[in-house]
Amino acid sequence: MLKIALAQINILAGNPRHNTATMKTYISKAKNGGCDIIIFPELSIPGYFIGDIWDQPDFINECISFGDEIRSLSDNIVIIFGNVAKESDRLNLDGRTRKYNAMFIAQNGQWLSPARSPYPFYIKTLLPNYREFNDIRYFTSLMEVAQERHAFPEDFLSPVQIAFDKGRKICIGPLICEDSWDDNYPFKPMSYLNDTYDIDLFINISSSPFTLGKTNRRHRLFGQAIKKINRPAIYVNCTGIQNNGKNIYTFDGSSSTYQKDGSLHYECHPFTEEMSIVTCDETSGKFVSPVHHNPHQDQTSEIYHSLHYGLQSFLESIGVNKVVLGVSGGIDSAVNAALYATVLSPENILLVNMPSCYNSSLTKNLAKQLADNIDCLYTVIPVQDSLELTRHQFGEAALLQQDSAAGHLQLTSFIEENIQARDRSSRILAAAAASFGGVFTCNANKAESTVGYATLYGDSAGFLAATADLWKHQIYDLARYLNEKVFRHEVVPQGSIDVVPSAELSSAQDITKGQGDPLIYPYHDYLFASFVERWQRATPESILEWYLDGTLEQHIGCDVNVHTLFPKAGDFIADLERWWRLIAGFAVAKRIQSPPILSISRRSFGNDLREAQLKPYFTVRYEKLKEKALAQDK
Repeated sequence: MLKIALAQINILAGNPRHNTATMKTYISKAKNGGCDIIIFPELSIPGYFIGDIWDQPDFINECISFGDEIRSLSDNIVIIFGNVAKESDRLNLDGRTRKYNAMFIAQNGQWLSPARSPYPFYIKTLLPNYREFNDIRYFTSLMEVAQERHAFPEDFLSPVQIAFDKGRKICIGPLICEDSWDDNYPFKPMSYLNDTYDIDLFINISSSPFTLGKTNRRHRLFGQAIKKINRPAIYVNCTGIQNNGKNIYTFDGSSSTYQKDGSLHYECHPFTEEMSIVTCDETSGKFVSPVHHNPHQDQTSEIYHSLHYGLQSFLESIGVNKVVLGVSGGIDSAVNAALYATVLSPENILLVNMPSCYNSSLTKNLAKQLADNIDCLYTVIPVQDSLELTRHQFGEAALLQQDSAAGHLQLTSFIEENIQARDRSSRILAAAAASFGGVFTCNANKAESTVGYATLYGDSAGFLAATADLWKHQIYDLARYLNEKVFRHEVVPQGSIDVVPSAELSSAQDITKGQGDPLIYPYHDYLFASFVERWQRATPESILEWYLDGTLEQHIGCDVNVHTLFPKAGDFIADLERWWRLIAGFAVAKRIQSPPILSISRRSFGNDLREAQLKPYFTVRYEKLKEKALAQDK
C-alpha cells in the first residue's frame, strides 16, 4: 500500500521563500504520517501569475536554489512538486533565458527524471495561451524542445519509475495542468503515455484558478478521460489568490483522486489549505482509503465562497483592514457592504451616504438601515453644495480667445450627473478613506461595466471592484443568499432589493416615479454576456440573426421573451446598436482605467478579455440583416 499526501498549499505568488517554508512544514508532516509520496501543485515555489518577474534571472536562480533545498529533504519520501527550470546554455528567440514550467520528482536526495528525457525533470508539454494564461510568453514547451532537437515529442515524453523498499515499484505518468485538458490539441500527452507505457498512476499538478462551475466540469471531463485509459489519477491544485494586475483570481484547490473507472474518490475541501492522505493499493490500482466528496454547491453559493475568500485574502495580502463604502440605498452598494462585513469587524467599516437634491427619502433611509443592520460606522456627506459651487464657478468662467470673449462652458444635466458622481468618489470617499486610515471601494457590476454605465473617476473608482464580475441578476441572488444563508437575518435591506435601480443623479431618475436605469434586467445581462463570455463571442450580426430566427432566447440563455420587449424589429435594433456602440466604444476606455476585479466568470474584463480602443464596427452582413428586418416593420 502507498500512502500519498496531497499538499494543497496556499501559494504566495512571487514569494519563493515563504512557499518553500510551507513546503518544508508539509514534508515534515508527511514523514511523520508515514507517507511514501507527497505531491505539491504546479509552480509551487515561485507561484504562477507573477508577470514579467519571470524575466529576472536572479529570481529564477533563487527558485531553483530553493528547489534544491526541497530535494535534500527527500530521504525516505518521494517529493513531487512544480518549479521553474532553466537551461543556461540556451536562449529563447528573443534572447531571454530559456525557462521551463517543470515537475520535479526527488527521492533520497536525487532527481528522478522521465526515462527518455534529456532533463532531470518533466517539462510541461501543452502551454495554454488563452484567457488569462500566457505561458508561451515565458516558457518553452516539450513540443518546442523536440522540434529544436529534430525529434518528436514522443521521443522525450515518458514515465518516471519509482522504486520503494521491499521491491515495490510504481510507474508514474507525469502531467502538468493543461497536459490533461488536451481535447483541442493534436498531441495528447495522457493518451500517449497510457498507450505506450504500462502506467500505474497518473499525477497531474496544477495551478488552476477558480471559475464558476469549473470543479464539476473537471470531475466530469477528467473522469471521462480517466475512464477511457482505465488508470487511477491524482490531481493536486493550490489555494490562495494570485493576480495579473487587473484580475485577482482565487484558487480553490479541490485537489482530488480518481479511481481508474473515472469516479471521484477523494476531494479536498475548497479554499482550504490542507494536507490530505490517501492510500493506494498499487497491485489493484485502486484507492482504498475512505471516500470524501464535498457537498454540492449551487452557483450563488460558489459565487459567495469565492468572493468571500478572495476578499479576505486580498485585504490580508495588501495589509488593509479598514474600508470605506459609498452607499446609495441601492442593491450594488448594499451587497458590497454586506460582503465586506463578512471579513471585517463593524468598527473597521465606514458607510458614507452622499445625497443631492435628487436622492429620495426612501434610498437615504435604506442606506442608514443597511449601516444599522451591519452595526458599522455611518455618516452623511451631501454633495449638493459642491454641485452648486461648480455651477457658480462655471457660470463665472468666461472663455477668452486673444482677450476677446468667446462664450461660456455650459453644464448640461448629463454633465452635472457626472460632476456629482466624481465628487462622491474622487473627493469625498478618497478623503474619507485617508482620514479613516483605509481604502474606498468600487461597487460596480458587470452589466454596467460592459456598457460603461459608470462615471470615469467617479463611481468607477476605488481600490477594488469586488462584484464587477457579477451580472445584475447575480447581484440580486447574492443579496438573498447573504441574508438567508450567511447572516441568517436581513442585512441587505429588502427595500434595496425591491427598489428600482437608479443612479438618482437627475430629475429624470426619480425612483418615486418609477424612473430608473436604462438597462432592462435580466435581458441585458444575458445579451451582454453573449458579447463577453461566450467562447465564440457574439456580435450584433449573430444577435440580429437569432432575433429574426426566433432563437435569440435559446442562444443567449435568457427566459425573457425578447419579442415581447421589442415587438418591432426597429426597436430591437435601436436598443442593440445603442449598447453595442458603448460596449465597443468609450466603455473600453473606462474598463481599461477601472480598478482590479475579483474574477469568477469564464471571461472577465481585464487581462482575461484583451481589448483595444477601436471604433465600434458593424459587419456587412449585419447591415443587410438590418435592412431586411426594418423592411418587415413596414
